[in-house]
Order: sequence, then C-alpha cells, then structure tokens
Amino acid sequence: MGSEGNKVFLPLAGRSLLSWTLTAVSETPEFERTILVIRPEDRALVDSILERDAADNAIEVIEGGSTRHESEFNALKHLAADIEAESIDVVVVHDAARPLAGVDMMRAAVSVAHEFGGAVPALPAAGLVRVNAEGEICAVPERDLVRVQTPQAFRAQPLLMAFEAAVAAGFEGTDTAASVENFADLTIRTFPGSERNLKVTFAHDLSLAERLLD
Repeated sequence: MGSEGNKVFLPLAGRSLLSWTLTAVSETPEFERTILVIRPEDRALVDSILERDAADNAIEVIEGGSTRHESEFNALKHLAADIEAESIDVVVVHDAARPLAGVDMMRAAVSVAHEFGGAVPALPAAGLVRVNAEGEICAVPERDLVRVQTPQAFRAQPLLMAFEAAVAAGFEGTDTAASVENFADLTIRTFPGSERNLKVTFAHDLSLAERLLD
C-alpha cells in the first residue's frame, strides 16, 4: 500500500483513489471550496498527485489530527471565519477511500442538507441484528438498520458549533453525524446510498471497484 498504508494512494485504473475522489468533487457545481486534510508525512505524495491530476483545481491542503474527529475539526477551524460570516452555508465531508461516490451523490448530499439540516447516504443493513448489554438479540425491524456512507453534509454553523461542543466535552464521534446528533439541534435525513459507493478497505474492495468502472 502507498505511504505507509494510506489506502487513498492505491491505484485504481491508473489513478489513485484520491484522484478519483478529487475529480468528482471538482465536477460538483455546488462546491465552491475544497479542503483536503492530510497526514503530514503524506505531503510530498499528495503534492505530486495534485500536480499531476488536479493542477487546474484550487485545493486547500491542511494537516489533520491523530483521529478522524480531530481531522474534521481542523478542517472546520480552517473554515470557521467564513462559516461565522455566513459565506459558507453547507459543509460536505467525504472519505477519499470512497472513490466512486460520483457527482450525483455529492449534489444529493448538498440538496438534502439545505432542505433538512443534515444529510447522510445510507443503505439497508441486511443481515445485521441488535444485541443488548446481556448479549441477547433484540427484535429490530430490518428497515430500522442502515449502513451509512459518505459524503455527509450539514449546515455549516450548527456543524461547527457541534464540533466545538464535542471537543469541550471530550467526545469523539465515529463519523461526522455522531457529533451533530449529540451536540446540535439539527435534523439529519438519510438519502439513498449506493453499493457502487464502496469504501476501499481490503484488496478485494479494490478489485470490485475496478469492475464497477468497466
């Protein structure tokens, strides 16, 4: 794997996963700014990818933290002045390890966030069950269980305030929506995710992504 195991640098049809993601972002007309959060040790590799595959795009590169939550908060702090000035109304967060999200899903996230406050793509979680503290299986209708994906989108000011409150409380969410759910009075709506929008975690995921491109 590339750069000490960072899967966003893995090749997919001659380009890195990161490159595919940046293409979708750059082709989404609603997006006015792109913030790329990276590990410090990945700077040289990221610069080479941007020079080769995204030279015409204005991409702001910042360093992340030691966790996903810290990295997202760093991005929000980078945007804070414009969020507070209300020149940014919606923030979209996406994982570059999902290279096939595509423009339509990016646009759907923005649209749903504008309408309701928060937007998360989701798919039915067939075959999953809920277990209580005693290890007993709880009867949960299958429609109540979903697999969430990214891009996730939220109204900017409530999102920033939620992360500030989460940091003050020592809370770290597993995804962006977790902080909003716990620290913001914001409605989060799901919208249809896609099996095509897979997260590349294992070697077979990369093989599947290649087949989906054919």
